[in-house]
Amino acid sequence: MSGMGAWLTERRLGQNAARLKRLRAELAELDEQVEVFRDDAADSELRALVSETPGAAFEAGDARKHADALERHRRHVLDQISELELKQDELLDKLAGR
Repeated sequence: MSGMGAWLTERRLGQNAARLKRLRAELAELDEQVEVFRDDAADSELRALVSETPGAAFEAGDARKHADALERHRRHVLDQISELELKQDELLDKLAGR
């Protein structure tokens, strides 16, 4: 690989690594939040069953929607991490001349 090509690949690797670092930090935060929202949704659902009121049922449904949305976002971040890891492998192979 030429000097300019190697430099460009190394630059892309650096950008990729920085993005991976940010996404992994976001994933760690999401993992904590997902656990809290899941617990909150489960508690709300239990309260709705016990109270049998429309307000409690609405609250439980709302809590479940928030937990589900957070789960979807977490899966999206995981997908992005997987894509960046593949890209990183491709860039490393390119740099190694494979």
